[in-house]
Amino acid sequence: MSQANPVVIVGGGIGGLAAALALSQKGIASRLIEQANEFREVGAGIQVGPNGYRVLETLGIADKVAELAVLPDDLIFMDGVTEKQITSIPTGAAFRDRFKYPYSLVHRADLHSVLLEACRESELVQFQVATKVISYEDTGTSVNVFTDKGETFQASALIGADGLWSKVRERIVGDGAPVVSGHIAYRAVLPIEDVPVEFRRNAMILWGGPKCHLVQYPLRGGKLFNLVAVFHSDKYVEGWNTEGDRDELIKRFAGTCPTVQALLSKIDSWRMWVLCDRQPVKQWCSGRTVLLGDAAHPMLQYLAQGACMAMEDAVVLADEMSRANGWYAGAFEKYQARRYLRTGRCQVMARVHGDFYHAEGVVAELRNGMLAKRTAEQAYDGLSWLYDAVI
Repeated sequence: MSQANPVVIVGGGIGGLAAALALSQKGIASRLIEQANEFREVGAGIQVGPNGYRVLETLGIADKVAELAVLPDDLIFMDGVTEKQITSIPTGAAFRDRFKYPYSLVHRADLHSVLLEACRESELVQFQVATKVISYEDTGTSVNVFTDKGETFQASALIGADGLWSKVRERIVGDGAPVVSGHIAYRAVLPIEDVPVEFRRNAMILWGGPKCHLVQYPLRGGKLFNLVAVFHSDKYVEGWNTEGDRDELIKRFAGTCPTVQALLSKIDSWRMWVLCDRQPVKQWCSGRTVLLGDAAHPMLQYLAQGACMAMEDAVVLADEMSRANGWYAGAFEKYQARRYLRTGRCQVMARVHGDFYHAEGVVAELRNGMLAKRTAEQAYDGLSWLYDAVI
């Protein structure tokens, strides 16, 4: 299937690229418009659960991502104050037998580059960088897209994959600025040689502390070591990929165990971002315009599902559009009906997990006691709603 006017996708991140690739597999042409000077991704490691890996396979890129990823042996929760292991979820053969797909740790830039390469191999995907979409007009039969360069593109549809601060969302939802959580994340990636041997484990390890937590895991086949430190603070209102304040970091992790302190001391420079999300909504589309990924359902990172949900969106959206015979308004309604409750649950549960990780006092004791009694099978059952889903 093809059409005279391509679909315009605003935003060249993971969600936008996944949408372009998924549409190309259905024979639908698209034009990706990115405001940055190049298609690239900033950030550090991300976790791709079995549901996300299923999408990578659907998109035909699972093998290439696997070459750059790490498959951990366990997901481990540690008490960041007492230094005791609270629980461990094995992610080896039993996990893969249960969920059919592995748990993967991958650098965000690596996932982005594989998606970009796959899109570049398709004749159905066009690229435009250093361009902002400033407005659009839905005529009912097409969408006129206006850019800051004075260009007008006539599109068969418009997909807003323009992230947390989406301009397309402003037109469709109009719910103002994102919700600032009061949580700050510092991230850093080290060469594995810079990390003491005793800290090098093939696992995703989360150290939960009072109003803070630290995550560690290997990346890029074990060549890199990813650290993300998260803490509560009212010092920042917004910010992304800016230099972190080391004194603030040390202050917020005061009282944590020697291992956490040792890991934090290995980093000389941190990149910081303020964690934001929005309340779940069910209205993602208007006529021939639709939202995808963070533009539709931004979530805190505590469930490790932001990228996975965006890629799921892409596959479902392409599926509905391929069956629409050009009636994209109807396809978008069906797409949002299939997606809003699942993504809304992720948005809500991400907040719950954040409170869970950052518990203190009696609440932390209750958390630790509950998790310590849980078997691997019970842990798998608790994750089934997320990882077993058929999109």
